[in-house]
Amino acid sequence: MGEMPRLSRRTFVFGSVAVAGGVAFGSYGRAQEAAAPNPLAVGLDPQSVTFNPWVEISPDKIVLIAQHADKGQGVGSIQTMMIAEELDLEPGQFEVRFAGPSPAYYNTGFAHELAPFMAPDQSPEAEKARAAALEWLKQSGLQMTGGSSTIPDTYDKLRMAGAVARETLKAAAAKRSGVAVADLKTEAGNVILPDGTKIAYAALSAEAAQIPPVTDVSLRDPQQWRLIGKPMERLDIRPKVTGEMKFGIDRTMDGMVYAAVQLNPNKGQPIKSYDAGKAEKMPGVQKILKISNGIAVIATNSWYAMKAAEQVECAWEPSKYPAEQAEHWKTLGASFDPKFLGKQWRNDGDVEAGLKDGTLVEAEYRAPYVAHAPLEPLSGIGIVTDQGMEIWVGHQSPQAVQQIAAKAIGIKPEQVTFHNEWMGGSFGHRLEFENVRVLAEIANQLKGTPVKLIFSREQDFLQDIPRQIAMGRYRGSVKDGKIVAADVQVASTTPFKGLLERMGTVSKDPDTQLAVGIWNVYYDIPNYRSASYEVQGLSPVTTWRSVGASANGFFTESFIDELIHAAGLDPLKARIDLCKIPIYRKLLETVGEMADWKGPLGNGKGRGVAFVESFGTAVAEIVEVTMTDAGIKIDKVWVAADVGKIVDPVNFENNVQGSIVWGLGHAMNCELTYANGAVQQTNYNHHEGMRMYQCPVIEVRGLENDYTVRGLGEPPVPPAAPALANAIFAATGKRIREMPFNKFIDFV
Repeated sequence: MGEMPRLSRRTFVFGSVAVAGGVAFGSYGRAQEAAAPNPLAVGLDPQSVTFNPWVEISPDKIVLIAQHADKGQGVGSIQTMMIAEELDLEPGQFEVRFAGPSPAYYNTGFAHELAPFMAPDQSPEAEKARAAALEWLKQSGLQMTGGSSTIPDTYDKLRMAGAVARETLKAAAAKRSGVAVADLKTEAGNVILPDGTKIAYAALSAEAAQIPPVTDVSLRDPQQWRLIGKPMERLDIRPKVTGEMKFGIDRTMDGMVYAAVQLNPNKGQPIKSYDAGKAEKMPGVQKILKISNGIAVIATNSWYAMKAAEQVECAWEPSKYPAEQAEHWKTLGASFDPKFLGKQWRNDGDVEAGLKDGTLVEAEYRAPYVAHAPLEPLSGIGIVTDQGMEIWVGHQSPQAVQQIAAKAIGIKPEQVTFHNEWMGGSFGHRLEFENVRVLAEIANQLKGTPVKLIFSREQDFLQDIPRQIAMGRYRGSVKDGKIVAADVQVASTTPFKGLLERMGTVSKDPDTQLAVGIWNVYYDIPNYRSASYEVQGLSPVTTWRSVGASANGFFTESFIDELIHAAGLDPLKARIDLCKIPIYRKLLETVGEMADWKGPLGNGKGRGVAFVESFGTAVAEIVEVTMTDAGIKIDKVWVAADVGKIVDPVNFENNVQGSIVWGLGHAMNCELTYANGAVQQTNYNHHEGMRMYQCPVIEVRGLENDYTVRGLGEPPVPPAAPALANAIFAATGKRIREMPFNKFIDFV
């Protein structure tokens, strides 16, 4: 096997920082120190204490800060439970508050993704690159939730935050009681003296505020853990089940008005004119406002506002991208051209010679635009005064909210006060800003009045910046039962660069998300080449759960399956034999053991396997299907994922199962198509997920062999589509190379 491929051996660039020759800017570990002053210290009551940006204790309560946004993936609970592990708190003894914008909450978890080395690469050069990326993150203060980075970012620093708070409280108790710190213990929110006397943490807040935080602390041995690694009940489950949980859409304020919008369906284009005659006469309507790309109706409730907005007759500027879907696919097909080359990511061996040596296999794959469509549509509350703007909105990038809102109304970002909210889903939707900009524009025209904006479901679909549209053209060759060569080319719109541009950062570098699933391929193919082409002039696109891997994983694992079949090999055994990385081979072996894989099933049944690494986390999946008279029935799915350390086994299993349902449902049924410049699918009945009766049994196993802690919110998604497609082939002999699959086969 050859050396593990890298993006570049000498130079790479991220942000504005260039690192040459593997030179790093400091220690990987030391760079995890806070990049900015503690934001909790600003305006803190003298009777309260904060030890670091994650813990605040007052005489009447304990507040733990969740720096990452909770979109339903459970991190609002898990983050605070990691603090509670070291601070000796029990569920119910503390409040959870989401972090405001601050560089103190910079995301260390992005370091692995920014460094141009494959996830399992532990070489000194790779570690130096990650250290340099971490230093850049620290200096930039980049605060964002995404890329399955929450646990990698917080696993060490939140436990350390809890330990610092614990030891400082013990020091305060020692000062009060005269008992040596070494003789004190902590339990359930109390410092315990040798005689059993308990001093509540809250009772020590004023005294703890008078001493410097104790930072020379050690983390507990995992054998002592009460919470981490044990099944937990998420803090948000009970209030969600009972309806007590307040999402962003549920927030109300005294004196607020309600807003709904009709925006130009030709994304990114302004409004030309409008006639509000009908809408103005409808019940509850107070005002109709013009905004940059549409109109807003102000009314006494959201329903009145939405119904009136529908009746406003608008004339729109046309789209800058092709008006009809067929032209989008035509543009993709024409983009396999050197002038659109983003980057050749790998070029191992002699691919051209390899393609001539054996039986040639060729295939073209397609992945459509798809919507994010979370259950909670875009919403928010905003109020603008002469001093600035205050905004309550669920979002994954607090600093970007400040910037977008400020730009929309001509103020400085620091004049925007942001409050994050519990979110009813995102999948990448709440990394974009359409509701933020619109809300700022509306509130600026109603100064001093709180404005609650809710997008109708139709507007949420129409304005959604979708997943990238992509096409893959693959060639390969097999000979004597072996894969000789593979030439992997993908043409796609650019999700990450598009997001950056809308945040005000124009990148001339290749979109690295288009490399995922074609660069980080761990099979021992002697002649392997991969390249991405960046398609211009189509609909804007953005990040969608698993981003580049959501399309490329389908393309590559489907094609690997085609090559394996052409070589006359077993789909699972061949992958195990080809896999370069021992812990990844173990994953494939594990999922095979779970499914009791013994080869073809026959009798109209088939199994498909797929293996994809994304955001550093490797996942292997097997899907079993039956071909019935009415169509394909998905019987069972087996999943093995390696995250280095499983923080919460229950949430681990739930996240994996949810990812499988998401990945399979979108592969089966979902696409967005354009007509007259607008998306045609504007509600769930035209963009249908997996139904409950279609949902298979999903068996999950977590492994802890990886050398570092990994995330899980997205990585189980990419293998789902190719595993299903490969299973359908095994059952029917029919290859499906385009999503959604329901264009070619029925599901029951």
